[in-house]
Amino acid sequence: MIAAHQNEPALSSFPGLAERLAAVQGGVADAVQLAGRSADEITTIVVTKFHPASLIEALAELGVHDIGENRHQEAQAKAQELAALDLRWHFIGQVQGKKARQVRAYADVIHAVDRESLVAALASDESVIDAFVQVNLTDDPARGGVSPDGLIPLVERVLETPGLRLLGLMAVAPLGAAPRAAFAQVRELGERVQQLAPDATRLSMGMSADYADAVAEGATHLRIGSAITGNRPRER
Repeated sequence: MIAAHQNEPALSSFPGLAERLAAVQGGVADAVQLAGRSADEITTIVVTKFHPASLIEALAELGVHDIGENRHQEAQAKAQELAALDLRWHFIGQVQGKKARQVRAYADVIHAVDRESLVAALASDESVIDAFVQVNLTDDPARGGVSPDGLIPLVERVLETPGLRLLGLMAVAPLGAAPRAAFAQVRELGERVQQLAPDATRLSMGMSADYADAVAEGATHLRIGSAITGNRPRER
């Protein structure tokens, strides 16, 4: 059993966490109402990169179930340590092909399927994992994601691969660009994907600074870090 449960609630170690979470939940509720949508359509993933496992315990005490991580070794260790908690693990970083099997062993959802070699590495005849295809909205390949021109062939590969269930598309708004216009492009690409996969209706987009624009354009999964967790500790 984790030490925080033996002694005192983890929440007491993170002053302001409950207030920040409530503020973001209120902001999401306002955005949902403004967009004329239902709150049930939105999953808020709290991104906990570099933060200790005890912060995730505190989030669990506050009713958070969806946790996002983007570094394999860190995510793997936290998932093992917190296995007793009712958490859904979202891997939102770039997945190395050689680590793909390890990532799918603990992750419930992979948000950054971006190339055919990764699709092949994630294939399984034994279990199914939820996945988003990441779209790159920039001309910089280092940003991760498949180009819009290459989207449909990659989606087709995901659909024909055992062990992967396509949820929809994931994207990050380009730096310096208008987020809502970028999210509108993702929504339009998602509509194209749904012609091939009618159930792939989800859109993973929107972070701390732009989630309201994402909700307005149909986001179903928000990836929010510092607005809830506070400033990240220094990289370890």
